Amino acid sequence: MVLDLFLYVFPFLLLACFLLYWAGARRAYARRRPSRTGDPDAFGWHFFVPCRDEEAVIGTTVNRLRADFPGGHVWVIDDASEDRTGAIVGALAARDDRVHLVSRRLPDARKGKGAALNAAYAALSGEPGRDRAVVCVVDADGRLSPDALAHAAGPDGFGDPETGGVQIGVRMRNVEDARPLPGRGRLANACARLLIRMQDAEFAVSNTGMQLLRRRTGSVGLGGNGQFTRLTALDRIAAEHGRPWARAALLEDYELGVRMRLAGYGVTHLADTWVTQEALPRTRRFLTQRTRWAQGNIQCVRYAGRITGSRHYSAKGVLECLYTFFQPVAHLATLLLSVLMLTALVIDGEAAHVVLSAWPVALALGLLSVVPFVLWGPVYRREFAPERSRLTGVLWGIALWLYAYHLFIVSARGFVRLLRGRTGWAKTRRNAETAADGRVAIEV
Repeated sequence: MVLDLFLYVFPFLLLACFLLYWAGARRAYARRRPSRTGDPDAFGWHFFVPCRDEEAVIGTTVNRLRADFPGGHVWVIDDASEDRTGAIVGALAARDDRVHLVSRRLPDARKGKGAALNAAYAALSGEPGRDRAVVCVVDADGRLSPDALAHAAGPDGFGDPETGGVQIGVRMRNVEDARPLPGRGRLANACARLLIRMQDAEFAVSNTGMQLLRRRTGSVGLGGNGQFTRLTALDRIAAEHGRPWARAALLEDYELGVRMRLAGYGVTHLADTWVTQEALPRTRRFLTQRTRWAQGNIQCVRYAGRITGSRHYSAKGVLECLYTFFQPVAHLATLLLSVLMLTALVIDGEAAHVVLSAWPVALALGLLSVVPFVLWGPVYRREFAPERSRLTGVLWGIALWLYAYHLFIVSARGFVRLLRGRTGWAKTRRNAETAADGRVAIEV
């Protein structure tokens, strides 16, 4: 009896939590206000670019950072690359004293992104002006919006002395690529274009709404691309933990944000500026990336006790963090419950009759779980692709609903990896690492 009650009540509870969270994110997105800009010259900017076998993109990334932000320093961490990454950056550093190469060698290298960022932090230790220095983490293929530093320096960012971290928006640069899979057929490229579009919609509206909700609850998460942190805040975290970024973490970016909040610093999100990156057009690479994220999310559960007892988190912030931490658990529980319920329907004819007779309730619940995803589609079309039809926006919303099912797959894979003790960092290959004939795709 208790088990039957659990099987039928638990899905309602999960759906209620999801709807409440979605409503908060949608409201925060709809009521967002433009962030105010400030003077970038009031701060010293240091860009950390972790790299492993990034010869195809690193030259372009460094040159763009230097051109767009001439007052900043670029620190490229070569994590024991087997290609020409180190040589390309070394050549750039030889003629530009604001480009720095941090070389890591085996067996100390390839311990994850957090370890690479800690190496750059150690190399930065001798630089003057720590009290006004800000560190920005940029992916090897990342491109910062030219106004990113002005927004980060504003009163909504580091212009507030209590702010220790700022996360800006993320957009997909290849969203209009007509042939993301050269050499493949029309159907494969159509599927790849849709996958890229869904990643862009996810970050542009859904994730932005989530971050704006977190800004209200005081639990904004830092990301791996477009992450800004005050150097003195990193120093304080390093004094407590030995290093700023968790070395063995698969979500070292999010964990840094948690550590920063626990240390008493504010962390905020700025949606009016962004960093772009390439979306993944291949399903296998996409699932590899998202499995790492899901597994890293599970690892963050260890912070639940500290967050619950911290005076720096409000009650709303605690609830939001717990909801985020246990999302993979909820996905796995939903999968198991679905299997159990289907098995019960097949074995127990009476149970099947009861369920079939309650089809209006099942239909209503189904619509409640679908509509929140579908409603993001028209919002995304209106704000980021106004040239497309309204019908396209609705279809994108339906696709977002289907796209969300990948969370169940990656959550299950993350749990399996955790149970097998596999916690290593699986690097996601770039879309254009090398040309087909072996030449470097982007020469310096």
